[in-house]
Amino acid sequence: MTPDGGGESGAYRGKYASIISDYRITADYIARHRVFVAIDAVGELLGFYALVLEPPELDLAFVADSAQGRGIGRLLVEHMIGQAREAGLTDVRVVSHPPAEEFYRCLGAERVGTVAPSPPKVMWGRPELRFSTV
Repeated sequence: MTPDGGGESGAYRGKYASIISDYRITADYIARHRVFVAIDAVGELLGFYALVLEPPELDLAFVADSAQGRGIGRLLVEHMIGQAREAGLTDVRVVSHPPAEEFYRCLGAERVGTVAPSPPKVMWGRPELRFSTV
C-alpha cells in the first residue's frame, strides 16, 4: 500500500502522485511515531495511519481501494483520536489530500485553513483541518 510503492491505494495516482513519490515508511519512522494497521481475518492489509505526537498531526492515512466504503477509514480515524486522547493531546492537525477533505469533515474535523503549495512536489493548496480529542 502506498506510500512505499507496494500497494493498492489509488488516492495518490495521477496529479497527486508527486506528493508521496520517494516517501518511505522505515523502521525508524515506526519507532518515532504511532503507526497502526487494519488487517482482515486472513492478514490482508486494509489500511493504516501514522500519528505524530509532537507536534500532533495525522501524518499518513490510507485505505486500500478494495476496502473503500467498508468503514475502515472511519475505524482508523476513530482509533487515531483515541490514541491522541490517551497521549494527552487536545487536538490533531490534518493536512488533507484535497479529495479526502469531505471524509475528514464528516468524521468531525474542522477546516482551519489551507496549506499553500510547495513546488515542485506539491503544486496545489491542501486543506488544513483539526480533530478535537476532548
